[in-house]
Amino acid sequence: MSTVASDVTGMLGSQAQARIHAAYNDGIVRQFVIMTIVWGVVGMLVGVIIAAQLAWPALNFDVPWLTYSRLRPLHTNAVIFAFGGSALFASSYHIVQRTCHVRLFSDRLAALTFWGWQLVIVLAAITLPLGITQGKEYAELEWPIDLLIAVVWVAYAVVFFGTIALRKVRHIYVANWFFAAYIVTIAVLHIVNNIAIPVSLTKSYIVYSGVVDAMVQWWYGHNAVGFFLTAAFLGMMYYFVPKQAGRPIYSYRLSIVHFWALISIYMWAGPHHLHYTTLPDWAQSLGVVFSLILLAPSWGGMINGIMTLSGAWHKLRTDPILKFLIVSLSFYGMSTFEGPMMSIKTVNALSHYTDWTIGHVHSGALGWVAFMTIGSMYALLPKLYGRERMWSLRLIDIHFWIATIGVVLYVAAMWIAGVMQGLMWRAVNDDGTLTYTFVEALAATHPFYVVRLLGGSLFLVGMLIMVYNTVRTIQGSMIPADTPIPQAA
Repeated sequence: MSTVASDVTGMLGSQAQARIHAAYNDGIVRQFVIMTIVWGVVGMLVGVIIAAQLAWPALNFDVPWLTYSRLRPLHTNAVIFAFGGSALFASSYHIVQRTCHVRLFSDRLAALTFWGWQLVIVLAAITLPLGITQGKEYAELEWPIDLLIAVVWVAYAVVFFGTIALRKVRHIYVANWFFAAYIVTIAVLHIVNNIAIPVSLTKSYIVYSGVVDAMVQWWYGHNAVGFFLTAAFLGMMYYFVPKQAGRPIYSYRLSIVHFWALISIYMWAGPHHLHYTTLPDWAQSLGVVFSLILLAPSWGGMINGIMTLSGAWHKLRTDPILKFLIVSLSFYGMSTFEGPMMSIKTVNALSHYTDWTIGHVHSGALGWVAFMTIGSMYALLPKLYGRERMWSLRLIDIHFWIATIGVVLYVAAMWIAGVMQGLMWRAVNDDGTLTYTFVEALAATHPFYVVRLLGGSLFLVGMLIMVYNTVRTIQGSMIPADTPIPQAA
């Protein structure tokens, strides 16, 4: 029906379209799309710098704010919340308008979410290199910034759910269910994990202590991955994969089962980060059980996305955007198999604290999240700027292959290094002494750190190609950047 409507309104003049269809708020979507690309370059550049520091530590030049310990949280916050977060704002605002057939609930609140989110990112970029941090993984920002995040997130929820309430169609498309779940869950996670007692503008103390703090932190940390980096990007997948393939989702029933199973199970998997700690064994085992169960809905979603191409596989030969989306789903399947396997205590005994974990994280972060983001932004940009397609499909294809080679090099290097580290650390001689010193294990790892740097550098080069392609696309735009586009449903 939407295709037919687009064909009909395409034959009408812009004034007629404006009379028939209310203009969507595409200005806010454009802003978030551009910042997604900008922060992607920034975050991955910092990642390349710290990867180089791990290979050659002297590259911090003995400058405190350039040390690995300060740049690493800047990297994670930039790629997760700046790059990934901006992509989620952009895609959710675009998708909720198209699937609900209404304009965003409030343009002013939407603008608040953009400028507020960018302010959060800038404050993070200032405070983290200065060493102002709570020291909690993915939750390093101090209490004033945490309060700002909460305000922005509440505004985001009002805009999103307000738009759902105003919808012109009774049905709520499955992508919006995933976005809704992530918005609600991230709010709860953020508030509970960051309850603190401020003692100054730049210092606070978390109210939890000891193992309770660790449990709350990894309930937050794993579900930040589970909802911010998984559920929300599945919402993106359920819209852009069928849209780009020109086919309906393979199984709508499976998508509903996928949604309810995923959000019901993910919440309980966090304790697998705390194996062999003082966390009670029953809690550790609970994390393992739910992690293993999680494999089923995760693969159900992957299969649903990939099988959407049934009858349209030939499009992969000519559509580089579809390549990004489908390879992203492949990495999603691989990462969601590897994660449950690594949660098993016997496997975790080998993998924990090694670079295997880093490989696992980046197969998901680069292969799944970044590829889905890049493909979706490439799909959005021409629509937002009145073009039939991106300026150069050839450059998208080049970007795809450079990025794919980069991810493979990065992840393979970390897998090999991690397994080697785990085996060297627990190797013992006949008399019970350690076979290798820690320094020997570190020296053996060095070549793999260089390969990781090469892989990350290739991925960064791909992002720079995307910047060039985006600039040329916008320069050739047929409409001003701040002009809303009247759209068909």
